Amino acid sequence: MKKIYGFIVLFFILSNAISAQQNITNSHANGNVTLIPRNILFSSEDKFSVMLSPDGSKISYLAPVNGVTNIWVGPVGDPGSAKPVTNDTYRGITRYNWAYTNEHILYLQDKNGDWNWQVYSVNLSNEKIKNLTHLNGVQTTIQALSFKYPEEIIIGLNNRSPEFRDLYRLNIETGSMTPLLKNDGFHKFYIDEDYHIRFAARQTPGGGKEIFERTEKGDWKSFAKIGWEDELTVDILGFDATGKVIYMKDSRSRDTAALYAYNLETGEKTIIAEDEKVDLDGRGFYRPLIHPTKKNVQAVAAEYGRMHWKIIDPSIKDDIEYLRTVNDGDFFIESRTLDDKAWTVVYMSDDDPLAYYYYNRDARNARFLFTLNEKLESEPLAKMIPVIIKSRDGLDLVSYYTLPSKSDSNGDDIPDRPLPMVLLVHGGPEGRDYWGLNSIHQLLANRGYAVLSINFRGSTGFGKNFTNAGKFEYGRKMQYDLIDGVDWAVKKGIADPDRIGIMGGSYGGYATLAALTFTPEIFACGVDICGMSNLTSSEENIPPYDHWDRVRWTNFVGNISTKEGRELLSERSPLNYANRVRRPLLIAQGANDPIVNQSESAQMVLAMQERNLSVTYVLFPDEGHGFVRPKNNIAFYAVAEAFFAKHLGGRFEPIDKDFQGSAITVPVGAEEVPGLEAALNGSDYHNLSEKSSK
Repeated sequence: MKKIYGFIVLFFILSNAISAQQNITNSHANGNVTLIPRNILFSSEDKFSVMLSPDGSKISYLAPVNGVTNIWVGPVGDPGSAKPVTNDTYRGITRYNWAYTNEHILYLQDKNGDWNWQVYSVNLSNEKIKNLTHLNGVQTTIQALSFKYPEEIIIGLNNRSPEFRDLYRLNIETGSMTPLLKNDGFHKFYIDEDYHIRFAARQTPGGGKEIFERTEKGDWKSFAKIGWEDELTVDILGFDATGKVIYMKDSRSRDTAALYAYNLETGEKTIIAEDEKVDLDGRGFYRPLIHPTKKNVQAVAAEYGRMHWKIIDPSIKDDIEYLRTVNDGDFFIESRTLDDKAWTVVYMSDDDPLAYYYYNRDARNARFLFTLNEKLESEPLAKMIPVIIKSRDGLDLVSYYTLPSKSDSNGDDIPDRPLPMVLLVHGGPEGRDYWGLNSIHQLLANRGYAVLSINFRGSTGFGKNFTNAGKFEYGRKMQYDLIDGVDWAVKKGIADPDRIGIMGGSYGGYATLAALTFTPEIFACGVDICGMSNLTSSEENIPPYDHWDRVRWTNFVGNISTKEGRELLSERSPLNYANRVRRPLLIAQGANDPIVNQSESAQMVLAMQERNLSVTYVLFPDEGHGFVRPKNNIAFYAVAEAFFAKHLGGRFEPIDKDFQGSAITVPVGAEEVPGLEAALNGSDYHNLSEKSSK
């Protein structure tokens, strides 16, 4: 339920911290491969989220200004002359949209990771920045933008009720808001290009949902009742140009979610695309390509091990075929002009940074713009290898592993000798791992570890049966899949069974704690990032606005309101088995985390201390669920790789001055990590912690 990434490692403890640092840093377990500096892997990217203005005259992207991510805008013909149009100096901006005026950019910002997002508008004509919502303690969401109403957007605000968001029509120039709908029960709305609120969805007590259609009188009538088994894989994705047809992903009467067109007047349901192995779920860069104004579905992407495109509209077949020849990586379209004559296209590779291109459809020409991180281009990056691992009960687990460069001399994807390995567990669990460049895989492989990521049951994207196989299996079958992956890596000669670590964030953090308590003999150490230690308190602390998460948790993890549910949550809570921990643990947490409360980490740290067990606690006072500020990311990974090196035997880059500019604090266990105490004593983190609280 809780989202972010994760990671881990292990080996023997060397007798003395200073000699350990020298030995590990100078080791050549990874051949003579150059150490990739952390500040290249985890600093602010050069340029990302590259988008065209709707009229195609301007190009925008996110890039650092003095180390802090801001929005840059320039003429499309000369991206090199772009200039920053925002002035954030601390936390950075992570997501934005062009308004259809072509003169405004909208972005969301919270305070120190509290997820109380505010909507800001940048007026490019006068360079003024305006907070359009400026409501303390209120979460704002952008619900809809339409090319038919360029100066207005639809937003949701939970200012009246913490649990549900009322809808407003917001003028992005003046900031004036017009109430549209008072909401006392819906968690999601579907709004067409005319800004008509057409459908809404409500969670049902059994873990499913009901979709309602709005009548001309403004009443609601039931449109579809979705059982719990299809809740994640049935949804409305959009409308055609007439508004009479909706596009849906739908897994009812099948396993994987297919893409359908549903005629609201005739009731006819027509399949547009399907895949027998994966859901066509329309999320992220897998969202269907829908024409900006004609609103017809043109193509849809699917990924099992690697991405492939299913072409629906023949008018873009030649475009997709041409784009396949431009770069060897998998690609997706990040933005399109309103007339659809120009696209920004992103290519993903496993051993190169993301590459951005400007694609002119009329000329059928893709012009290279830049990469995500130019400094990475010259670094010794490693390949990521897709593999299917069988679970003990026969499920196919789509997985990916990375080997250190020069560790496989004959090219058979097996290292010359078994290596220390880090099992990196994704968050969610409603999410999945993908093929492509992964900074954590690259860091750990560069330091001498094999790295394995497993799409365990409960992961999404592989059909509802695979996802639902994780129901009530926290700490059990979901965990067994991870152990089966470790066993596979040992049998293949990839992993040294005595030097295996586990690492993850959010659910991955929970999996790390579960590994060290439920199977303490398998892992040599663990790194938990904002993981749930106590499933009972974790359910109690779900934010009121996260209604979906509360219902999903109750019906997928355990129901705190029943005796059986409380017993299940207690049985699967690592906190209750802290006495079983035998190996060192590093816990990292954001103090303002609204998704996994800080108490989840604090409880586990206290339980470890009471038993005199080895634990290091890293706390960031200016972060929430995951670490957004690049300086905090660098500081965290500096600690993590030193911790891994001590217990797994790989190389590491000394911490040195990595804490400068970070708000890192280490309330417990600094002495457990080589170089950590010295780095804390020499850093300016105390002053920055004070700054972050203001």
